[in-house]
Formats: sequence, C-alpha cells, structure tokens
Amino acid sequence: MRHVDPGRRRHYGEFYDGGSGPVALVHGNCQAESLRVLLAGSPTFAPRPVRIPPVHELTADDLPHLHALLARTTVLLSQPVRDGYRDLPLGTAEIAAHLPPDARVLRWPVVRYAGLHPWTVIVRHPSDMAAVPPVVPYHDLRTLTAAAGRPPAPAPTPAAFRAAADLTVAELAQRERATDVGVSDLLLGLGVDAAHTLNHPGNPVLIALARRVQAALGLPADADDPGRALLGGIRAPLDAAVLAALGLDAAPREHWLVDGVPVDDADVRAAQRDWYTAHPQWVAAGLERHARRISLLAGA
Repeated sequence: MRHVDPGRRRHYGEFYDGGSGPVALVHGNCQAESLRVLLAGSPTFAPRPVRIPPVHELTADDLPHLHALLARTTVLLSQPVRDGYRDLPLGTAEIAAHLPPDARVLRWPVVRYAGLHPWTVIVRHPSDMAAVPPVVPYHDLRTLTAAAGRPPAPAPTPAAFRAAADLTVAELAQRERATDVGVSDLLLGLGVDAAHTLNHPGNPVLIALARRVQAALGLPADADDPGRALLGGIRAPLDAAVLAALGLDAAPREHWLVDGVPVDDADVRAAQRDWYTAHPQWVAAGLERHARRISLLAGA
C-alpha cells in the first residue's frame, strides 16, 4: 500500500485512521462534500457523515479504507456512479455491496445547470478522461466552433437562451428519474443563485437538496446555510443578454472569477483555442456531445 500524503491523511482523518460506531457516507463528485457539510451542520441528522475523498480522487490504495468505512455505514448517499469508474470498483452498486445488510441507500443527482452560462460545457474524451483545458476546467461552445473552422453564429435570440435553459433543466430532470431526490424543479426560480458554473450549484440549490435528502430519510429537513459559498471557487461570466432573456434583475459580469481573482474571458478563450490545436479530438467530441445546445442557441 502506498504512503498517504500527510496533508491528505489529516484532511480526511477518519477515512484513513479508522474509528468506531455507525456513520453516513456521501459518495460522488465535489457536490458530495458540500452535501456532507450541510448534513453535518444539521442538529438532527444521524448518523454522523464522514468526510471522504471525491470519487475521482479515490485510488486503488484507498479501497481498503473505503471498505472498512462502508462496513460501519448505515446510510449511503450516492450520486449515480457507474460500475468500474476509472477502472476501479467505485460504482454506486459496487460500493453498496460492502454495506451492512440493513443499511439504507439513497441516490441523488449530479446537478448540472447551464441556463445562466449557455455556452459553457464539459467535454470528456476517452483518450484522457481527466483532461481539462487551461485556465478554467470548462469549454466554451463559441471557442469550440471557432476551433473547428465554423463561421461565428449569429447572436442568440432571447427565445434561444430560454430554450437552452429549458433544455438543461429537462436533461437534469431526466437523470433524476434514476435517483431518489431531485432539484430540477427549483433551478429556473432561483435566478443567478442557482449556479456559479454549470456543475457548481449555488447554496440555495445545495441546501434544498440537503433538506430533500433529510425528508426522504424521514428526518427533519433542517439543513441551513453554512455562512459561506460551498462551491464558489470558480464563477463563470454572466452575460447581460442571457440575464435579460431569463428576466433576471442582476448585474452582468464579463469576466471569470477564480478564487476571487478576475480573469478576462478573452484570455480564457485564447488559451483554450491554443490548447485545441494540440488536442483536436476534444473539439470533435464537444461539438458532437453538445450539438443540441448549439442548435438551440442558433435558433434552430
């Protein structure tokens, strides 16, 4: 077993050093830790939710620690994770097989909402599933289409922006059918508080999700705001035309915010355009994966 970095061991404490008594585990991406924080802050939630690494950071050497913790887990809260994720047995069903017989399993969705940021997408390619473009880990449909040699599309109409927002809500609602709780019905009504980026929901969404999880478990729905933005480290620009189309009275922002530091969107797009020169397969993958949104924004 490889040596665990001391900082990682301290951060994840009980995951590596063991403990006793029943626990709850929240399994998934960065949203999982935010949900854990909210549930841990509840005065009534039990059993105690233990901090664990996000699924994309777990390694083969972590599996014995994970299995030891699962043996004490009476509540597993998991996003839908496919079997064999990153060639490891980290799928929801795979880790649930290590639970005690009477443990409860509740599935909740990976929340993605691009209504506020209609050009922003995530693109994966099988040659390197972890690869992301420089500056910010998001792709821009306008940059992708330019890198593919396509002419610039006309500015989207307000109706096109609304259709793109409706599409992203519908996509989340579809994914929620395989889960036990959902939040797709809340997104349009939360305005700019709904999301910082397409996969970093704002606190109101996360708090609503935590309360729905509590209710689904038969517990008081008392999760509350922790007094800080849980997933606000990166914030995408807010386009004035998008805000107007969605009827939102909020200040536009032309730049990104990365850990509170403004980053010019033009600089992001220029750096990523250079990256596509060396990684053209991400261009093709992005245009194929997000063809429907591209079409909607073009008014088709």
